[in-house]
Amino acid sequence: MKNTVGILAHVDAGKTTFSERVLYLSRAIRSLGRVDHQDAFLDTHPLEKQRGITIFSGQACFQLGDDTVYWLDTPGHVDFSTEMERAVSVMDYAILVVSCAEGVQSHTETVWRLLESYHVPVFLFLNKIDRTGADPDAVIAQMHKRLSADVLDLRSYQMTGEMDEPLQEAVATQDEALLDALFSTGYDPDMWHASLLQQIKERKCFPVMAGSALEGIGVEAFLSHFTALTATNYADRISEPLTAQCYQVRHDAQGVRLCFIKLLSGSLRVKDELPLPGGPVKVNELRIYHGEKYHATDLAAAGDIVAIPGLEGLKPGDRIGMDGANIFRTVPMMASDVLWDEKAVPAYRMMQALRILEDEDPSLAVAETAGRISVHVMGKIQLEVLRQLLQERYGYAVSFGPCRVLYQETVAAPAIGWGHYEPLRHYAEVMLRIVPTAPGSGVTFRSLCHVDDLALNWQRLIAGHVSEKQHKGVLTGAPLTDVCIELLAGRAHLKHTEGGDFRQAVYRGIRNALMHARSVLLEPICGFAIAAPSEQYGALAGALNRMQAQVEPPEYDGDTVMLRGEAVFSVFSAWQEDFMAATRGRGSLQVWMSRYAPCRNTDEVVAAANYNPLADDSPDSVFCAKGAGFVVPWDQVPNYAHTSWEE
Repeated sequence: MKNTVGILAHVDAGKTTFSERVLYLSRAIRSLGRVDHQDAFLDTHPLEKQRGITIFSGQACFQLGDDTVYWLDTPGHVDFSTEMERAVSVMDYAILVVSCAEGVQSHTETVWRLLESYHVPVFLFLNKIDRTGADPDAVIAQMHKRLSADVLDLRSYQMTGEMDEPLQEAVATQDEALLDALFSTGYDPDMWHASLLQQIKERKCFPVMAGSALEGIGVEAFLSHFTALTATNYADRISEPLTAQCYQVRHDAQGVRLCFIKLLSGSLRVKDELPLPGGPVKVNELRIYHGEKYHATDLAAAGDIVAIPGLEGLKPGDRIGMDGANIFRTVPMMASDVLWDEKAVPAYRMMQALRILEDEDPSLAVAETAGRISVHVMGKIQLEVLRQLLQERYGYAVSFGPCRVLYQETVAAPAIGWGHYEPLRHYAEVMLRIVPTAPGSGVTFRSLCHVDDLALNWQRLIAGHVSEKQHKGVLTGAPLTDVCIELLAGRAHLKHTEGGDFRQAVYRGIRNALMHARSVLLEPICGFAIAAPSEQYGALAGALNRMQAQVEPPEYDGDTVMLRGEAVFSVFSAWQEDFMAATRGRGSLQVWMSRYAPCRNTDEVVAAANYNPLADDSPDSVFCAKGAGFVVPWDQVPNYAHTSWEE
């Protein structure tokens, strides 16, 4: 059996130490490494050794009994949540490590929600039970309250390998057949085991076991039960057509681009061709990585994770043999400008370096506007890591400007625009309507144009041009979202129309419609979870009230109060820096992207942006008269347009 297993945790819960112990017990490594000794097997990057945290997802491949395990070690710090999510997207099972000393922490809940959204079965390992003051029973009660009521205590089973009566009953409550058997024929170990395995796989229960990774307590027993209680069916899917997902892009020490691919079905051999969106690409090498080292293989099959050199254009989240791409849920809410000495490093070279880093982490969304280069980030630690990466890889000394909030734009009502492109010996025209859609729907396309008026091949080309780039709004230049771009009419010339003509027409048409539209500025609304001493509730509630945050009723757990809710990120982010001082270092805070909503101070933000909507894609059109093209300003284009439309 092949099994992709992810290891996740809040930072400092002991995740890397747990991984080291697992690798050692499975004989994947010969000696135990430690984070504080800077020799952990999967923390291979110098920045990880220096900072003592996992920054990049690491992979190990080893045998666990008869199973082949692909072990994915993920970052625990919130600034690298995008890296963690990319790994989660290909996991078969996850192990969530929770510190018995700190209990369920804010980022633990964020990880839990992410695993839930990807429907990944979860095992929990309660670590550091040897720490002074550790209370496993209290932490499991906390898990029931803050994670799931279906967390199943398997500590007795972990130690003895047998189910006592309370555990038999707990497993039977999720399975009617077991309940009937319990009151008729009685407990059957094989029957109960098979049911428990299926319940875990279907996320009906989440087993928790305990120990100390540093001291080696309970880890071997955990692995034994984990192996017995997990199952995948990749062996049955080898004969199916090839499907796969790219979850990671890296560049090795020689600068070779590597795409890490999880095969979901079928098989792949060296010299086979992969059906990529840009056309078939021959596979010249298949690598299976184990830490920094790898071995080449001629054949990969369903369930394997391989690194393939090259495959330009394939990005994390892209799928092979399946429609669409995975849409990652973790998105940055801030951006920062890159600052450097342009005399020492030309702007084009800086962009080249940043594009490579963006290739590895698409959430960076590197952009250049009016000579200014910016990146999207999760937080200040990520900025510091970016600074060090640019210095280490390319010798570029950079700093970053203040973090600013990332806004988006949409429209309040439908608006029609035209895009016409007709310089000499070229011709294309589109009539588009931008219609507001549901929040979170992004930019979609549909055609209302009959094929008798515009051939289907041109309509498909137009659809591609709509989706091939991120269109900007006209208020601040923020990304356009939550709209459907409808093709109402279009015209092509039998002799003069080329594919690029419709690209020009579409870009101009979208921009033209936006200039006629009633645009709406959207600001990020963040979700938050605060854990702090109960006596600090009054001060925290007052601060949240002043921010006009929407707060749920407080939850008390002993002498700790939990506050959850939503707030405008632009207001809340400023308070984040004061949080630790406000709680005198005794509180924890987790913040995540929740949704976008109409901005409360649009005029102020638009004035501060000082954006010129004519500086980016032009809303004007190009017409032809007397053998020469001429530009028609955007507000006069309807008077020159060749197309019309009636409902």
